[in-house]
Amino acid sequence: MERICRVLQGLKPALLMVLVQVAFAAVNVLYKLAADEGMSLKIIVAYRFIFATAFMAPLAFIVERKNKEKLTWTVIIEAFFCGLFGCSLAQNAYIESLALISATFASAMANLIPAVTFILAVIFRMERMELASTKGKAKAAGTLMGIGGAMLLTFYEGVKIYTGSAKVNLLHHRQSHAASSHGHGRVLGFFMALLNCLSYSSWLIVQAKMSARYRSHYSNSALVCAMGAIQTTIFALCLERDWNRWKLGWNIRLLTVAFSGVVGSGLMGMLISWCLAMRGPLFVAIFSPLMLVLVATAGSLLLAEKLYLGSILGALLIICGLYFVLWGKSKEMKVKKQLAPSETETSQEDGIIVTSPAKIIVAE
Repeated sequence: MERICRVLQGLKPALLMVLVQVAFAAVNVLYKLAADEGMSLKIIVAYRFIFATAFMAPLAFIVERKNKEKLTWTVIIEAFFCGLFGCSLAQNAYIESLALISATFASAMANLIPAVTFILAVIFRMERMELASTKGKAKAAGTLMGIGGAMLLTFYEGVKIYTGSAKVNLLHHRQSHAASSHGHGRVLGFFMALLNCLSYSSWLIVQAKMSARYRSHYSNSALVCAMGAIQTTIFALCLERDWNRWKLGWNIRLLTVAFSGVVGSGLMGMLISWCLAMRGPLFVAIFSPLMLVLVATAGSLLLAEKLYLGSILGALLIICGLYFVLWGKSKEMKVKKQLAPSETETSQEDGIIVTSPAKIIVAE
């Protein structure tokens, strides 16, 4: 029984990241439903982080009021950039790219996030290439397999496997809009999709550093959501000044902003913060293509979208890539645990106590 508990404890970060991608896939579907009702996506993004802040701030106060870590200016600045990269820039750049280019191409660009995150993590010395070792090769191969699977799922159709039976096609208005875009619009859409990719990857790097420094994860999530709410609301108000478009009723609009805010940004943001502190940015980023698999599955079952052989092959390749990276990270964690006792003994002689791979305290 004890061995099973240890195995489950080791699998917890991976299971939580799968849960995060399930929630993100649900948010993606709700975005489509709300947009089909005529709601501005910029307003959805603003409301999303307003709802997230309204939920996470009281929750953080209740849960962490006795053991919350000290809030410093460094943490506040990091939270500002997390809100800028992960909330304001990434979200608005992605929805703008959907309006200018096809959803297929925008999704394909987003699948570059694991590769960009890997490069940034190596540059900032948060990951090591170690291509000479088996675990390093596994991480690199898994990252490439995940990207390749996402591209295969996006661009290759093959034989039709399943035809959806739902009676609505919520992507119809987006596809026609994107198809009518001129050359200038497509170029701008490409740069918006690229900006989303770079912003999201940068957010994972900054958030990982913030999570290692400020381990009150509820307060961490609330602070980032608050920064995102301020930035996205100001941006939306500058572009959407018709107050009728901001109205919410007891309909799909309210459900979308409430679920995407409370669950998608609030609770899932907290889980991402915890996983970043435990496993690093590459571990979190490699799960991103999984959302594409989930959205494709939901689309075929709920949104009358057709399922092709390419989707299944791409999904299998993504899952294999996930396994490779997780295997490499597990080997890496074992090495760190084996080195931890000897490092602690050596460091104590120099006045440094190593408490975890991600946190170092200087003894006075």
